[in-house]
Amino acid sequence: MSDETLSPVCVLAGGFGTRLGERVRDTPKPLLEVAGRPFLEHQLELLREHGARRVVLCVGYLGERVEAAMGDGARLGLDLRYSYDPPRPAGTAGAVRGALPLLEERFLVLYGDTYLRVDYRAVDAAHRASGRLALMTVLRNDNRWEASNAVLRDGMVVHHDKRRPTAEMRWIDYGLGVLSAEAVAGEGPMDLADLYASLAAAGELAGYEATERFYDIGTPGALSETDAFLRRLSGGQ
Repeated sequence: MSDETLSPVCVLAGGFGTRLGERVRDTPKPLLEVAGRPFLEHQLELLREHGARRVVLCVGYLGERVEAAMGDGARLGLDLRYSYDPPRPAGTAGAVRGALPLLEERFLVLYGDTYLRVDYRAVDAAHRASGRLALMTVLRNDNRWEASNAVLRDGMVVHHDKRRPTAEMRWIDYGLGVLSAEAVAGEGPMDLADLYASLAAAGELAGYEATERFYDIGTPGALSETDAFLRRLSGGQ
C-alpha cells in the first residue's frame, strides 16, 4: 500500500439513529459498541490504514459525547476536527457545507454508520483523474441490499435517484464520495443524495465501482451483522 496521504475525509456522524430505538437514547450512533469498541473507532482505524490523516466529524445529536470520546484523534494517529450541525436542520449536504472551512479543495465524504472495504486512495485518485466536480462510489447491486439507485456508464454516474429508482438502475450508492468544494459551496440541495443527483444530471459525477459489500449499523439487524463481521475480522469470537 502506498504511503501517499489521503485527501481530508468528512464523516457525517450527526444523525439521530431513530431506527435503532432505545440503543441511541443516551448514546450517539457512532459510539455504539460494535465488536467490543465504539463503532467509530473501527471506521477511523480503517481510514487511517488507507492513508487518512485529517478527518472532520460532522456531529449533531449528542455530538459533545463524540468529541469527548474521540478527542483530537492523537491516540488513533489522526487529526480529528469537529463541525457541529446548526440548530435548524441543514441536511447532509448542509452539514458538509458547514464543514468546508475545515476541509480542503477536494475531500472524501462518507456516512458515520458505514464500514466500507474499498481502496480509498484509488477512489481519491479516480476523482483527481476525472476532472469532474464530484465522484460517487457505487456497487453493482441489482436490488440485492436495498433498491438500486444509480446508472453507471463509461466511468460516469449518469443518473442517480434514491426516491424514484428505475429498472435501468443496477448500481447503488456505496456511501463514499469525493467532492470538490466548488460542488458544495453556495446555495444548493440540503440532502447529499439530491446534490449527487444534480451533479449526475450535469455530467459532473464520475463513478468508481466498489467490489466488496458494505456493512452498516443503521438498523438493529445490520448492527448485529456488522458486529459479527468485525469480530471475525479481528479474530474475536
